[in-house]
Amino acid sequence: MKISKLSVAAITIIALASSAQATLKSDKVTLKGNMQVVYNKLPASVDTIKEAFTEGMFYGRLRANMFYWDWDKEYTKQGDNRNMGIGASLIYKTAPLNGLSGTIGLYTSQNPDFYRMDKGDVGFSKAGKDTFSRNQVKNSGTYDGNYGMTVLGQGYLQYDFSKTSLKLGRQMLETVFTKSNDTKMIPNTFDGVTATIKDIPNTKIKLGYLAAQKLRDHTASHDVLAFDKSNSWNENDDSAVNKSLTVNGESGTTAIGNDNELIVASITNKSIKNLKANVSYAMVPDVISNLTLEAHYTIPVGDWKIVPGIRYMEQMDNLDATGNVASLKGSSASNVAGYTNATSLDSSLLALRMDFKKGAFLGRLGYSKIADEADIVAPWRGFPTGGFTRAMAQYNWYANTKTYMVRAGYDFGKADMIPGFSIMGRYAVQDFDESKTGIAADSNVIHIDARQNIGKDLELKFRLGMVDADEKGGKDGSYNEYRVELNYFF
Repeated sequence: MKISKLSVAAITIIALASSAQATLKSDKVTLKGNMQVVYNKLPASVDTIKEAFTEGMFYGRLRANMFYWDWDKEYTKQGDNRNMGIGASLIYKTAPLNGLSGTIGLYTSQNPDFYRMDKGDVGFSKAGKDTFSRNQVKNSGTYDGNYGMTVLGQGYLQYDFSKTSLKLGRQMLETVFTKSNDTKMIPNTFDGVTATIKDIPNTKIKLGYLAAQKLRDHTASHDVLAFDKSNSWNENDDSAVNKSLTVNGESGTTAIGNDNELIVASITNKSIKNLKANVSYAMVPDVISNLTLEAHYTIPVGDWKIVPGIRYMEQMDNLDATGNVASLKGSSASNVAGYTNATSLDSSLLALRMDFKKGAFLGRLGYSKIADEADIVAPWRGFPTGGFTRAMAQYNWYANTKTYMVRAGYDFGKADMIPGFSIMGRYAVQDFDESKTGIAADSNVIHIDARQNIGKDLELKFRLGMVDADEKGGKDGSYNEYRVELNYFF
């Protein structure tokens, strides 16, 4: 890996950067630093069906996201791109009646003419692709008559009893594997049934049976895992999808159909003082399963808190593969070159981190290493290295990849210096396996977030990603990425 001016400049930038974990807290909701919405005010229980609806509550949100991706060099399949989404969401929750309630959420994302790609160039779209449906543009020839996407993002029934909550329908599920990842215009959601159980002291259990997924840039739900090679933007087209696991098994890939289910179980326990431990399991029957162990332990040292953390993933192959499946990039001979067993999904991941916290400051050192076996399969927006070494727009869970990350931070609002302002920075060194031709080149990454709350209902965020990559296969993958986000709650 080359040592660049970018690497040296990172030291200065990180010294000024911060964790950006500030929150935006309105009367009804809190927007966390990871963009998850927490409800501060919920409808109270009622006694009649009429009151269940008349005493329900609406939650409104206006939002805008603008993206510009600037490659150092452009090629036939690598071009600069820009996208914008302007839209809103309106969520309605009924009041609980005998523990039973319902939630429905409508989301819309519109794409202004002056700041979007032409139809023939939508394939260049990177981070901004989640503001519109590429499949819709390809099939209709337009951005749906300039009406963008308007979709049912959430729609579920909920039944609460004791300290247990059951949900049936389209919903978000936050686990180590599955995330709403609501950083664009529409969240990632799942169709299925889930349970959250808190009846055991100091323990939270989450269970999920997910029959379908709806990624952020889709207007309808689709398979939780299968890639449609004949129509690449139709089924699961997540950036981290395994393109060897296909609906019909074309061109040497392995057919898994498009009626797969994802089963998830997560247990988090805080019984031991200062220790947060989690055991999670995910399975797509007859295809793959994943067991993850994670723990974080807080060590008080004067005014500081030092928090070491570990995550270990064991990925298990449950598939009788008929083709090469180890590479996320697909089963071609060039993509699977360098893999020890290209027909197996067996693999593992180890991630470590050390946090240093004091008041408004958060520092973090992170490391991750993927076994030299298969790439980790994770197209559900719960990034395997997230929270440890992953930087914005990076996918560093390919086989035999090592990543080193330093993060530092300061919340100026929490320190009573600049109300509502925080800034976050990461510097990551990504060391990919050069013998594997299908994956990215080694790179140095700087990622900075600057966030400003304006009053109690409005948030403005600027995000910058700078990637200095080695050349690979005659191509330079270096780029700068710019994002601007605006959120207003009412």
